[in-house]
Amino acid sequence: MWLSLLVICASALAQTGPPQPPDRALPDSTYFPVLYDWIWNNYLFTQPDTAFKLAQDMWVQAEQHERPVSAARARDLQGITWYVRGEPLKAIEISRSSIPVYQKAHDTQGLASVLGNLGAFYQRVALYDSALAVLHRAIDVQRSRNDMAGAANSRNILGSVYMERGDLFRALDEYRAVLVVSERLGDSALMALSEGNIGTVYAKQDILPNAIEHLQRSALIFRRMNDQPNLISALLNLGGAFNTMGDTANGSKYLIEAYTMSERIGDGRSMATTLINLGEMRGKAGDHAEALAAYDRGLVLARPSEDAWTIGQLLMNRGAALLELGRTVEAAESGEQALSMARKEGIVAAMRDAAELLAKVYQKQGKWQQALTSQLLFTQLRDSLKNEENERAVIGFDLRRGYEKEALADSLEHRAEIVIEQKETQKQRLVRNGFMGGFVLVALFAGVFFTQRNRISKEKARSEELLLNILPAEVAEELKAKGSADAVQIDQVTVLFSDFKGFTSLSEKLTPRELVRDLNECFSAFDHIMTKYGIEKIKTIGDAYMAAGGLPVPNATHAVDVIKAGLEMRDFIAEGKARKVAAGQPFFEIRIGIHTGPVVAGIVGVKKFAYDIWGDTVNTASRMESSGEVGQVNISEATYAQVKDDPGLTFTPRGKVKAKGKGEVEMFFVEKAS
Repeated sequence: MWLSLLVICASALAQTGPPQPPDRALPDSTYFPVLYDWIWNNYLFTQPDTAFKLAQDMWVQAEQHERPVSAARARDLQGITWYVRGEPLKAIEISRSSIPVYQKAHDTQGLASVLGNLGAFYQRVALYDSALAVLHRAIDVQRSRNDMAGAANSRNILGSVYMERGDLFRALDEYRAVLVVSERLGDSALMALSEGNIGTVYAKQDILPNAIEHLQRSALIFRRMNDQPNLISALLNLGGAFNTMGDTANGSKYLIEAYTMSERIGDGRSMATTLINLGEMRGKAGDHAEALAAYDRGLVLARPSEDAWTIGQLLMNRGAALLELGRTVEAAESGEQALSMARKEGIVAAMRDAAELLAKVYQKQGKWQQALTSQLLFTQLRDSLKNEENERAVIGFDLRRGYEKEALADSLEHRAEIVIEQKETQKQRLVRNGFMGGFVLVALFAGVFFTQRNRISKEKARSEELLLNILPAEVAEELKAKGSADAVQIDQVTVLFSDFKGFTSLSEKLTPRELVRDLNECFSAFDHIMTKYGIEKIKTIGDAYMAAGGLPVPNATHAVDVIKAGLEMRDFIAEGKARKVAAGQPFFEIRIGIHTGPVVAGIVGVKKFAYDIWGDTVNTASRMESSGEVGQVNISEATYAQVKDDPGLTFTPRGKVKAKGKGEVEMFFVEKAS
């Protein structure tokens, strides 16, 4: 079984004792960056609790000395410590608070850093839409700074998001692009990650020989770099690939090497993970006693980490081995412990597996009532997970599967052999190009290393993702914490309205099915555009679409973001019109209006509640749409004042135009600068 994973690049583990902290006599402009580096290099991965406390001290000092950017960097560091400690939701909460600081200071490097970090945090808990939104913003900022390495790292995380959503074509595009950039930059660490990720695409398609080829390249680079944490990951993945192919000799070889290396660096969790794989191998070979011994040893190693998924998996595997050995009383005890732990952590998949094991054990014991109860629980949880999968991004995937296998094999066949001849003097580069250079660098391999943490986080985040489909993240957090969310006034928000021309007459020419299909196509594209620019979709009313930038968290780019989104919406509809005209079919035309001003925002209703905004700004934005023209983005004078100096936009003054209920209002058409 091939699972996605997130590997924290912790080459700093190899360092010896920490040096002394920086001298406070240094000027602030030097002291705070040096302090940040000192915490990063000496505590972040080895002692994350200490790193958090030191980052807290840095934040207090920076606030006292009125160094807002340094304070924001301290908050970023605190967020990363939560991520390292397996609390990505807390990491999101902390790191998000630094965005307005970087925007106000026009610190694009800091902004790209926190956006990239948030992308990895969101991906870790399967909040994929949020991850895509912040990663696209990070990439835009990095490209504006000509930061090739930064943009490549963001695209690496972007690929992992697409991978987990089942969109293998997009994932492959991102990974191949990252590989090209990594070769151009001579960045061996990023090259190794990209090769491993491409191997994952093959593994997902069961093209195991190709997967092994790329995973071996990845392992080779990490071995040359002496990057042991990532090499362990690669070895585990290779062992899993060979075992799936039935080559247990090579599978055992790589798994044993991973275990030995994990033992050498004192990584008990990796040792336990390896023992799960080795135990499963022995069990498949019929040696259940040896498998049991592996699971028992794994439990000793895993318990200090309190890693619920690893411990639960070991307990379930141990129960299965005991069942095979006829020791049903002990098997039932292991299964009940696994089920109890899964319930406590809310890990539905683990609950399902434990229930299935217990049904078999109790049936073997002749305890029919308990067996039936366990079987019913298993069936309920299995169906629940199947329904969830069907509701997610895998719809239609099987229809493309055969084509993807062939296309992927052809598309990557031409990859030349990597030549590694450059000096490996960049032992810290993997980390520096990640968090330090701006964000978390991830390795999405097809194996089992650290998958436990991912699965726990994803199960816990299921309800969060559903809530975030309806509400902004900040409002959702308030609703969970208080049971309600207060309405707030936001002084500067940019509101967009769009409407299709002649929709009523067009609806008479299309069947209801065709009409809904075309509307869904347009609104889905609009949703993706809003996500790209970090804009909040408010609602649709018939054929009208409403969105707003600069809320619920205020930012300085909302007007430009909304205009760019509006222009992309306009262009999408224009392209659709051209196709429809060529085919002799009815087509949509669109008007778009934009206005900037204050609004009140909050939740309405108690059932099927929705996030909405009110105020004269909303009414004026609607008038900008109705007073506009087809194929144009019409903006108010207030919005124009916000964006008039943007070099990427050009404006056509319309003078004063009469708007219903508003009298004569100054308006402008806006276009991209040529």
